[in-house]
Amino acid sequence: QVQLVESGGGLVQAGGSLRLSCAASGRTFKSYTMGWFRQAPGKEREFVARISWSGGGTEHATSVKGRFTISVDNAKNTVALQMNSLQVEDTAVYYCNARRLGAGQYWGQGTQVTVSS
Repeated sequence: QVQLVESGGGLVQAGGSLRLSCAASGRTFKSYTMGWFRQAPGKEREFVARISWSGGGTEHATSVKGRFTISVDNAKNTVALQMNSLQVEDTAVYYCNARRLGAGQYWGQGTQVTVSS
């Protein structure tokens, strides 16, 4: 079992920055690939970024590449998503995800990010 708790969402003006954090816990969470997804109103949940606990295997969606950066802090057992140059289109509920082949996946409760024009 893996537990994920997100924090750091909020309201920001276009062009601003926010930093999301996901605290992970559980017996085997370090064997999972960590990721961020988002879901805007009326749209399907979409991939944003992923990373392994070693810091490798990093990937960002085309729509956020160059603006968002995913990272891990092994001392704090957290995964962060630094979001810069935010756009109105980035408004969504952001979810932390832990995934491992053959073991399924886990989701956090989500945190709202709202970007105003």
